[in-house]
Amino acid sequence: QVQLVESGGGLVQPGGSLRLSCAASGSIFRINAMGWYRQAPGKQRELVATTTSSSPNYGDSVKGRFTISRDNGKNTVYLQMNSLKPEDTAVYYCNADISSSTALRRSYWGQGTQVTVSS
Repeated sequence: QVQLVESGGGLVQPGGSLRLSCAASGSIFRINAMGWYRQAPGKQRELVATTTSSSPNYGDSVKGRFTISRDNGKNTVYLQMNSLKPEDTAVYYCNADISSSTALRRSYWGQGTQVTVSS
């Protein structure tokens, strides 16, 4: 089994910054991809950013403001969020595509962390 533990959410003023972290633990043979999605009230879950062995991928609404990075030694992905806007308010979910063996590969989700951007 694999667990994803997120941290770093909270309340921030418009224009401020936050850094989210997500650590994966458990039965991990290989992490194929890690990333972040978000869901605002009344809206569908949307891509924020993902990272694999190639270039990172960002949602259009966060390009130039958010940066995703990964520490492979710690099985951890980070999301640095700058120039935050009220429309960034949402629950942010960590997602990881993990192989627990050469034959077992699946997607996992974290429990979510609330980010609120408000003055």
